[in-house]
Amino acid sequence: MTTVLLPPPSGFLAYCRPGFEAEALADLQARHGKQGGQDSAAGWVWQARSPKSSDDEGSWNNSFVFIRQHLPTLGRIALPERDRLTPIIDFLKGYSPVFHEIWIEYPDTNEGKALSSFAKKFQPYVEKAARAQGWLQAHGNGPLIRLHLFFASQNEVFVGLRIARPGDWLCGIPRLRFPSEAPSRSTLKLFEAFITLVDEPERRLKPGMTGVDLGAAPGGWTYQLVHRGLKVYAIDNGPMKGSMDGHPQVKHLREDGFRWKPRQPVDWLVCDMVEQPVRIAALIAQWLASGLARQTVFNLKLPMKKRHTEVERCLQLIRDALDDAGLRYRIRARHLYHDREEITCYIRVGKD
Repeated sequence: MTTVLLPPPSGFLAYCRPGFEAEALADLQARHGKQGGQDSAAGWVWQARSPKSSDDEGSWNNSFVFIRQHLPTLGRIALPERDRLTPIIDFLKGYSPVFHEIWIEYPDTNEGKALSSFAKKFQPYVEKAARAQGWLQAHGNGPLIRLHLFFASQNEVFVGLRIARPGDWLCGIPRLRFPSEAPSRSTLKLFEAFITLVDEPERRLKPGMTGVDLGAAPGGWTYQLVHRGLKVYAIDNGPMKGSMDGHPQVKHLREDGFRWKPRQPVDWLVCDMVEQPVRIAALIAQWLASGLARQTVFNLKLPMKKRHTEVERCLQLIRDALDDAGLRYRIRARHLYHDREEITCYIRVGKD
């Protein structure tokens, strides 16, 4: 495997949902320490690199909860009203970098989205200038290296250089198409969870498996399981709707999701019930520790304050239960793009 040495970053930029900047900063500080300067605005947080910082993204990216995307930055440039290109090129001349593609990004805010047309127009000028300098080159056999230009505004840009990864999305926003046959838009949350949190989802979600959807109505999450060939117990006192109402792969049981249990263990448990997060965490812990399910995706609805603390409390409750049961497990939690005041968690129990 080809080893690529990139310039050491001067700081780290975190993309997040507007209103969750404090939580994103807590994620950064948990990894990089609290030393160094910080700055933030709606949709992003930046922290200066400190002696405690780690530059190895691959080893810890999945430990972030509230960060959508993480970018090691080389610098931050103030731009004039005219000729925004020259300061960027002059800055990059100090590094003479080689990269294979360019992403021009902006925050997930109304102000940021107003920059989308500017980004499309600006892109070809950056590419032309980078080719002229010999920086933008065709991708060969090694890792794909990407130049990121994150415009905090039209007059300020963060410059980052990194090795591209499969889970990267432009602006940190996955472009997922809503399936017309799904009963509700909540289906996109589980879809995003499968492609973001689950390793090899096509191997771990296979036809013939059995799943349980607690709080299933109207069927948005059930649809994602059915679409992948699973047979599903849909547990909800409410009605299933649309294509999930009477579907041959779905057995709808009007039961209490906190009380119902399957007679035999199932492959998958999913849960999107609106309930106190600690109560959901205790329910999930019970299912996994007792061997009723091996894999689960569930949501934790968050309070308005101390959200980071509440997440850690709930996840620790689950860890304690699984440790007491002597189980090996893997936990991932993320504030997904399609989440609002909630996070989505994935847990897999066992050696595989």
